[in-house]
Amino acid sequence: MSAAVMEKHLFNLKFASKQLLRDSKRCEKEEKAEKTKLKKAIEKGNMEVARIHAENAIRKKNESLNLLRTSARVDAVASRVQTVSNKT
Repeated sequence: MSAAVMEKHLFNLKFASKQLLRDSKRCEKEEKAEKTKLKKAIEKGNMEVARIHAENAIRKKNESLNLLRTSARVDAVASRVQTVSNKT
């Protein structure tokens, strides 16, 4: 594989990792928004709506964690690719 191709793949891996981090941060913001809606629903005594917002907050938290985990994996692969490309 040529150096130019390796550089292109390395760039794509790093870009994907950063995109996953951005998506994770977006999910964290959405989780906070759902928690705010949850608190308001509880204050109003609307437990059914509160339950929905709680489920959404949990889902966003899990999504954020999964995106972070995937980003770390992609970053590890990028590091390995970089190590291999530096040795050649």
